[in-house]
Amino acid sequence: MEDAVTLSCSNGIGVITLNRPDNRNSMTPELLESFSKVTQAVRANRDVRAVVITGRGRCFSAGADFKSNLQTGGEHLLDHERSFKMYEPFLGVLDIEVPVIGALCGHAVGGGFGLSLVCDIRIAHNGSKYGANFTKLGLSPGMSISYLLPRLVGVSRANELLFSGRLVLGDEAERIGLASSAHETPEQVLEEAMRMASAIAENAPIAVRLTKQCIREQLGWHVRGAAHRESFAQAATLKTQDAKEGMAALLEKRKPEFHGK
Repeated sequence: MEDAVTLSCSNGIGVITLNRPDNRNSMTPELLESFSKVTQAVRANRDVRAVVITGRGRCFSAGADFKSNLQTGGEHLLDHERSFKMYEPFLGVLDIEVPVIGALCGHAVGGGFGLSLVCDIRIAHNGSKYGANFTKLGLSPGMSISYLLPRLVGVSRANELLFSGRLVLGDEAERIGLASSAHETPEQVLEEAMRMASAIAENAPIAVRLTKQCIREQLGWHVRGAAHRESFAQAATLKTQDAKEGMAALLEKRKPEFHGK
């Protein structure tokens, strides 16, 4: 079987591909472990000047796989620590010193949407959906989404999307500033991401790395700390009856009935 996440490097560009299309590139333990190894490898490769992250199939990443019981392992961990631990592999993107471009050739939802937000640049597909549907599942967001989204699209728009759990198509993602551009086909999305990565890779690498560092420092980009704070709220909601109902409804493909318990 092919690796759950693959890495190819050429011409100064590293391409990370989520490689479990049959499972919508969900956050299974296998995929997260493979993602950690790949991001460590790309960080260690000093020849890489830009990184593209994409996913095979119809989904960039559908987020948590509720069938895999991601947060039940590690009995020595507190509830919020288990919640945070699930997102740590995707948060590893924050440690990549060179620019990271998300080629969102398919849907990016929940934790998969969070992965797109920790990229420096996003290229969207008009026919794909993007967003955080946590409240529709009875959950509070994770992966620092409640921190990143208001800073990218504005507070009012972020509030609307997070409170409602509404997903947006690629053209709206471009219109609200969530994506730099949106394209008609997945192939065009990847082509644009590679074109942009090539343009970045042609520039002076030290200058690019330091520019990225300055941008983040001056924005006060404390993403990991925000993800840790979110983990308390997500762990608390995970214990509720509403969360059980929300996840059951998702798996049964029906509308949930929440009772605030």
